Amino acid sequence: MPVQPFNQATHPMRFGLFMAPFHRAGENPTLALQRDLQLIEALDHLGYDEVWIGEHHSGGRELIADPALFIAAAAERTRHIRLGTGVTSLPYHHPLLVADKMVLLDHLTRGRAMLGVGPGILASDAYMLGIEAPEQRRMMNQSLNAILRLLRGEVVTEQTDWYTLNQARLQLPNYTKPHLPVAVAASFTPSGPVAAGRHGIGLLSVAGADHEAFERTWGWVEEEAAQSGAHVSRANWSVVLTMHIAESREQAIADVARGFQVRAYAGDAGPNTGNAFGVTGKTIHEAIDTNPGLIFGTPDDAIEALDTVVERSGGIGGVLFIHHEWANVEATHRSFELFQRHVAPRYRAGDRAHLDSAREWFDTTGRVSFATAGEAQARAFTDAGKPIPPDLAERMRQMEERRAARMRAAAEAEQKG
Repeated sequence: MPVQPFNQATHPMRFGLFMAPFHRAGENPTLALQRDLQLIEALDHLGYDEVWIGEHHSGGRELIADPALFIAAAAERTRHIRLGTGVTSLPYHHPLLVADKMVLLDHLTRGRAMLGVGPGILASDAYMLGIEAPEQRRMMNQSLNAILRLLRGEVVTEQTDWYTLNQARLQLPNYTKPHLPVAVAASFTPSGPVAAGRHGIGLLSVAGADHEAFERTWGWVEEEAAQSGAHVSRANWSVVLTMHIAESREQAIADVARGFQVRAYAGDAGPNTGNAFGVTGKTIHEAIDTNPGLIFGTPDDAIEALDTVVERSGGIGGVLFIHHEWANVEATHRSFELFQRHVAPRYRAGDRAHLDSAREWFDTTGRVSFATAGEAQARAFTDAGKPIPPDLAERMRQMEERRAARMRAAAEAEQKG
């Protein structure tokens, strides 16, 4: 199937959150989960497009064991934002149960559910389940193929070394037609892009944009799609980045400086030890200088960074910001508000052009359309048998002088032309 050209300017970009989530050890886990739900509520109110919610079973910092359960809770608190599993680790589950659960969520959310899949990122999770790490990607691909067949309404009979399907089918029809959106996670390897291209589904680049393989990522998708005959679009490619913005760069850095020292996977650490976002061993200032994927600054800094990502990618459909909780609740919510007010409109070209056109029309025609406003006000007084106030009479006189001057200028210009 030929590759369709992608014009970033005509494809409004989606923005959202990738919520692993990361929480500092030692805090109340119940309150941490409530903060996660409250953040999703805030993003829904601000008009963000989507949230992808992770699945983890070890480590004590990424506390959501079942993203589908969490989505069900979040869906009752929100109205518009789309909610995806980010990701469901397919080797941990029977494919029929994954598909059945997601179709149920499709109905409960009235079409706001999305299925994100992956092989599972924490080796400790797989270890507890007795799954060999080298087998996880094979298992994911087997399961993904079965899930997509089930979502398409097929009856599936299949025997593998880890699951069995006997005339398996979904009892519920899809709420979303033909079925809910499906995306596969990608890190540094071709595995995720190849799966996305083979099946014609979305891609979640969870490793960000600051690695050597990033520029090749969509090429891998298109190569596989060409071989399988699937249709793919960059509009279904989302990239996960790290961001916190404030009114000034100094304020943004101050907001996150302390929380930045917490290492997401390696445990809490002392000063200057960094974290698991590719910047271990660096202070926050050193990390910013060496890792352009860390967007700490103002809305203008965010625009500059996103423009670079878009240019390097060749075109993407969405950006997801990692939920890191380095800043406090108030600063975090303020960051997302500033982004939606000042950054997001730049990447929604159609909306911006429409508003610019409306303002230009108002500015150029306002003198004409408002020319009789004073006269209308004066008539309201005379119709009521009341004297026209002196200040209104003076404004009408000044407006008439300006109108006459414009007419003279236009006549002179016409004669010269």
